[in-house]
Amino acid sequence: MIDNQITGNILLVEDEENLHATLKLNLELNGYTVTSAFTGNEALKATQDEYFDLIIMDIMLPELDGISVTENIRLKQNEVPILIVSAKNEGKDRVLGLRKGADDYLVKPFNLDELLLRVEKLIHKNKRILDKEFISDVYEFDQYQINFKAQRAIANDGKEIELSKKEAMLLKLLIENKNEVVTREKILQMVWGYQVYPNTRTIDNFILNFRKYFEKDSRNPKHFHSIRGMGYKFTD
Repeated sequence: MIDNQITGNILLVEDEENLHATLKLNLELNGYTVTSAFTGNEALKATQDEYFDLIIMDIMLPELDGISVTENIRLKQNEVPILIVSAKNEGKDRVLGLRKGADDYLVKPFNLDELLLRVEKLIHKNKRILDKEFISDVYEFDQYQINFKAQRAIANDGKEIELSKKEAMLLKLLIENKNEVVTREKILQMVWGYQVYPNTRTIDNFILNFRKYFEKDSRNPKHFHSIRGMGYKFTD
C-alpha cells in the first residue's frame, strides 16, 4: 500500500504555459515541491544544480527535445525517475522514450488523477530503492566471502576466484537487489553505462560464470537466476 503522505521534489518540464500552471498547482496541492523548466536546456541545468525525486518531462520542447534531455540525464548516471508526458501516442514513440531511460510514459490528453497516481508510485518506488541497506565492500554468502574492492572471492576451503571489474560490479548490483529481479536496462546503466550496449548473451555469459564460480550445481542454480523476458536475480 502506498503512503498517502508521500511528498517529493519534482522537476516539471513543460513549455505549454497553461498546462504547466495546471500541473504545478495540482502537484503542489498534493504536497509536492515543484521546480519549473520550460526548455530542454533549463531542465538539464536544473538536474545539475538540484536533487529531484521525479522529473515530469514533455517531449516537444524548445532548444532540446525531451528524449535528448532524458538520454543526457542517464548518461550522467543520474537515476532520478522520469515520467514522460507527450501527445506522441504511437507505440514506437513510447518504446523510444522508455529505451532512452524514461521510467513511465503517459499520453496527452491524460486524466489528472492518473498522472498523480503514477507520480506517487514512481516516487514511492524510488524512495524504497534509496532506503535499501547498502552493502559493504565485503559480503559473505553460502561458503564464499566476496571482496568487491579487491575483485576476488574466497571459498571456505581457501580457493580464490579472481573477478573482472565488471564481474565485481554486476555481482554487487545483484546482491544489493537480493531476491528482486534486476532488469537488463538497469544492468546496462549501472555496469556498462549507456555508451556501450552489450547484447543479452553477454550478460547471460556473466551469469553463467557466476554459476561456475559459486554454485554447487550450475545446471540447477540456487543463487543466480535468469528470469526470462525480465532480467536476473540473486537469492542468498
